[in-house]
Amino acid sequence: MPLPTEPIGSVPRPAKLLGAMQRHAAGKISAEELHAAEEEALRDTIARFEETGSPVITDGEQTKPSFATYSLAGIKNLAADGVTIPFADGHTRQLPRLTAGPFRYGVRAVSYLTAAKRHATKPVKQAVISASALSLLYPQGGIAGYSQEAFLKDLLNEAERDIRQCLEAEAACVQIDFTEGRLSLKLDPSGGLLGSFVQLNNRVLERFSPEERKQIGVHTCPGGDRDSTHSADVDYARLLPALFGLKAGRFYIQLASERDRKQVLDVIAKLMPRDRMVFVGVIDPINPRVETPSEVCDRVLEAARAIPLGSLGTTDDCGFSPFADDTSTSRDTAFAKIRSRVEGTRMASKELGV
Repeated sequence: MPLPTEPIGSVPRPAKLLGAMQRHAAGKISAEELHAAEEEALRDTIARFEETGSPVITDGEQTKPSFATYSLAGIKNLAADGVTIPFADGHTRQLPRLTAGPFRYGVRAVSYLTAAKRHATKPVKQAVISASALSLLYPQGGIAGYSQEAFLKDLLNEAERDIRQCLEAEAACVQIDFTEGRLSLKLDPSGGLLGSFVQLNNRVLERFSPEERKQIGVHTCPGGDRDSTHSADVDYARLLPALFGLKAGRFYIQLASERDRKQVLDVIAKLMPRDRMVFVGVIDPINPRVETPSEVCDRVLEAARAIPLGSLGTTDDCGFSPFADDTSTSRDTAFAKIRSRVEGTRMASKELGV
């Protein structure tokens, strides 16, 4: 059986869909017209995903506003002035701020999964946002009548439900996006913030059985937005010990764009729990050049020298368009890169005899 290979999530949205999103936000088209554009993009994305030969696909996050904020759509108790995330090229993204309780998701990930499965013939994985990322919504100054403890109780319940509904809807697996893990070490070099993030996410994971956790993974990367990152300058060796403390069954680790992949692989080999799967990134989404299958094959063989074959899989470093308005990569480029990942992984599997 070939080594498993999976995407991370997002694919750039077609221009027609982006235009419809903008016109709907401006009140120029109806919700029905927006939905029609979304359905057209979803059908096309899934068809093109399946044409790559990928054994597992996603919906390309076509109808998500972003990987981080999908669950907040329609929520009224938010203000725009939340935590700001700076990227290396100078641009920023800003989370909203919670203004009152209780905290409830406005949209659940299972809605994307069920929509995708209507069109898919292959297994569909589903990405969800981490509890630790959403914990940043709560303001440092607190909220009158709604304590942080009450907020975290609500958050844990909502995060658990988001994952559980996807498992019940027969997702191929559920991926928790944890891009703030590496960023936390830039914000707090002591590691205290990272430790609190891991602890919070484990409080969600502990609500699932060991068998269920085999289908739940965690994705880490230094961010990838408009061809820029927010924490690539943070040494991976500082993150990985805490990352592998998460009680997930799968880890999706950005690797293709690392300056010293061998060093990172050595750390992974030393620290990874032997009963877990590690999917290493073999495609760099923010590099416009399409990797050849042979290059991917070489990266897989490199990883296989460090990671036991029974625990090794491949993936992309990050989604190709985690925020809907990120058009820095074209759809054609994204699918070409996915095709190279699939073919390169197949070539390596043959060389490795699996």
